[in-house]
Amino acid sequence: MLQVAEEAFRGGNFELAAEIYGSELAGLPQPERGLCLRRADALARAGRMAEALDAYGAAARLARLRPEELRELAESVALSIRDKELRLPPWGSGGAGGGGAEGEGMGDPACCRPPELFACPLCRRLLCEPVTLHCGHTHCRRCAEPGDCGRCHRPRRPAEPTPAAAALPPAAGRPRVNVVLGNLLHKWFGAESRARRLRAEGDALRERQELPAALEKYNQALEMAPCKCSLIAQRAELCTLMKNYQQALHDADILCRNKPHWPTGHYVKAKALSGLERTEEALKEFLYCVALNPEWSSMKKEAQKIMCEMFFPAFENVHDSLTAPFSSRTSHTRLKPAFLSSINTQSAVEDNSVAGSSKDTVFRLTKTPSQESDVFRSTDSSVTHHVLDLYFDDNKKSLGAILSSLPGVGLKESYGDVLPENTTDTSSEIPTTLVDASDFECSLCMSLNKDVPIFVCTMAFPTIPCPLHVFEPRYRLMIRRCMETGTKQFGMCLADELKGFADHGCILEIRDVKFFPDGRSVVDTVGVRRFRVLSHGQRDGYNTANIEYLEDKKVEGPEYEELVRLHDSVYDQAVAWFTSLKDNMKVQILNHFGSMPGKEPEPQSNPSGPAWYWWLLAVLPLENRAQLAILAMTSLKDRLIAIRRVLIFVTRKRPR
Repeated sequence: MLQVAEEAFRGGNFELAAEIYGSELAGLPQPERGLCLRRADALARAGRMAEALDAYGAAARLARLRPEELRELAESVALSIRDKELRLPPWGSGGAGGGGAEGEGMGDPACCRPPELFACPLCRRLLCEPVTLHCGHTHCRRCAEPGDCGRCHRPRRPAEPTPAAAALPPAAGRPRVNVVLGNLLHKWFGAESRARRLRAEGDALRERQELPAALEKYNQALEMAPCKCSLIAQRAELCTLMKNYQQALHDADILCRNKPHWPTGHYVKAKALSGLERTEEALKEFLYCVALNPEWSSMKKEAQKIMCEMFFPAFENVHDSLTAPFSSRTSHTRLKPAFLSSINTQSAVEDNSVAGSSKDTVFRLTKTPSQESDVFRSTDSSVTHHVLDLYFDDNKKSLGAILSSLPGVGLKESYGDVLPENTTDTSSEIPTTLVDASDFECSLCMSLNKDVPIFVCTMAFPTIPCPLHVFEPRYRLMIRRCMETGTKQFGMCLADELKGFADHGCILEIRDVKFFPDGRSVVDTVGVRRFRVLSHGQRDGYNTANIEYLEDKKVEGPEYEELVRLHDSVYDQAVAWFTSLKDNMKVQILNHFGSMPGKEPEPQSNPSGPAWYWWLLAVLPLENRAQLAILAMTSLKDRLIAIRRVLIFVTRKRPR
């Protein structure tokens, strides 16, 4: 039967499990502690909290009750709060509320998060003193320490310095800041960037235990930050460290009223209440943390500790497991005077609770004495029942109504009248008036508008992958600079005997880089846009160019209708040619270039024309010079006519 009970518990049939455990206990001459605990767990999961507490009490009388043995009780109450009080969807269903894993409850709310492009992948906040790592991803300088990159999980090693920067003395071994990106952040996110820097300075002071100075930095940051939620939470944590619990509680109350579904607000409030030795209120906040994020195990443990002390104070069973300030109190002080006086006036409390005016209904749960087994009826549980009489009402209320006095429930997530400053969403688009070409120029490494680095090698086409094996020192330097500056782009051109490289090419974007110990690398790139070279240049051994991008000239009216007919006809001709190839040839093409893109409904939607066209141009047996001539065309009609002639030629010349 015990095996059946265990299977019922694992299957979620807690009522059956509790009944079996109760029957087994009733047949024993003396209660067995393990069965008492399993029955208590089943009763807690079934929502029969008063009976569960009786069962836990019986186990505590047989041997010392440990906080970890109240895990099921804490989880059950927290999940009931989530369902009945917060009215959130079940955990794991993708609904709102809480983080997704341990520690994620400490993440910033959505209103305080910067645009993803400008967020550090580790701290998730606006980049502060941005550092571009060897893998090409950018972090805050404080976050760029040995370990894994927050995005690609490669070693978090700063990128190698450029030759110009290598001559400068290192700043105490700290990684170099991406000056271009740092300036853009200051220009585009002025207030947020200044507040973020002050916050980082406060964090550094806090690590050095200079707490008053850190508090001053946080206060300065709060004056200019558009969204203040996460800063208020951080100030509350600091005030708790400084034992200024009243100020911490004041800040936490603001957060809980305005962000009732943000776990961090309830966390900082719980810590402040713990410091003030307001144990019962702290328990409520810890349970809220678990309700919003059931995987937040540290909060669950805190709730278990307080429950163990609060519900079973007479057994003196938690002295060595509780952290300050709880462990220093005696069993008499654990039961507050208000509790002790209410034990002798329970009938008055019950009358008030029926009328809806009781102040002691915080944790009243349903207790059905008729369902208790003989084992628990015959057991002396006066202390436990005193606690039950204090916290649990006999009225049959749902858990949602029982916990209705918990703070923050039912309030909207708006700052309205509470937070003094208005809050804005930093994810809004950057005004075009703030974007200027000179913002992207760097005098130390490279200019990102005029002097585009040029890789002289092969033909490249828009939308088509172009894998490269980089081994020459000049191109290794060029690739490294592209990654350091964050552009991840360079031009690809054919060689030219007179000019060094051709007058037309394609911009390639780096998707991934695999570096080898000897300095070589395999670079995965894809074509982005065509360009025309305006002037040729060089930098540190590799070629550069001042370029302008090419776009197809659009047509309308009858010319557009003719273009669509031509486009569809050439596409069908291309499909027929590829289908007629031998299987081994098709396999080679597919392995190298992938499948042929589908026909686009609007052939002029892309400035460089349809993707299938460039795929076809890449796989057709054409000389590079012929491909280059087609790449330079800005008339889609002319390119379609040219490729049609090639298709006719290769079809006629195919060997029988």
